[in-house]
Amino acid sequence: MLVTATDLDMTADAISLCTQVEDLACTAGIHPHDARNAPDDLGDRLQDLAASAEVRAIGETGLDFNRNFSPPEAQKRVFDAQLTAAGALGLPVFVHDRDTDGAVYRALKLHGHRLPAMVVHCFTGSQADLDRYLAIGCLIGITGWICDRRRGQALRDLVGRIPLERLMIETDAPFLLPQNAPRHWHREHAPGVSRRRNEPALLRYVAEGIAEASGVPVSEIVDATSRNAAAVFNLS
Repeated sequence: MLVTATDLDMTADAISLCTQVEDLACTAGIHPHDARNAPDDLGDRLQDLAASAEVRAIGETGLDFNRNFSPPEAQKRVFDAQLTAAGALGLPVFVHDRDTDGAVYRALKLHGHRLPAMVVHCFTGSQADLDRYLAIGCLIGITGWICDRRRGQALRDLVGRIPLERLMIETDAPFLLPQNAPRHWHREHAPGVSRRRNEPALLRYVAEGIAEASGVPVSEIVDATSRNAAAVFNLS
């Protein structure tokens, strides 16, 4: 599993967790919501954190102009610094994009030649967004959003356009619980926690949602996305 960090303190905690638990790796980075708190020496801090073998990508980074918890200019500055650091470190980036009108795409296009891989996390954009990202070599991460019968139809219509070699599946846990998961899953497998909390074990239902929408057998989805994740994040 890849533990996704959203600020530098969480990155340090994630590294510590990964050293104690087998089969965990993590990211190092600052989410756009937290960009306003980024230190001036962000690049140096990321260099130090990424020296840990547990760190396999820079992120979650990107831009979010929907809520603007951090000012857009601060977000852009911090995103650029993380893309620069990723290029210098030879690490892939794990990227958030919400309501940015192509700003994330333009930044990735500018830096992409220096990055080993670019993953657009939790993709929910338009066909134009998807086509632009594919054109510059991005991988596309799909979450339980595709299993949401009310909100996910546009994504279900698009997912078949993603080549298997560019497809990733992710939980975005603890968010985006797949609606096709059994109603009583938590009671049977994770008693005592909220039935709305997403879990890594529920990833299979994201794969099933993609298979249903794309017409590709779920076994092919699983095999391809496993290969992609292992290659991009240097997983065993």
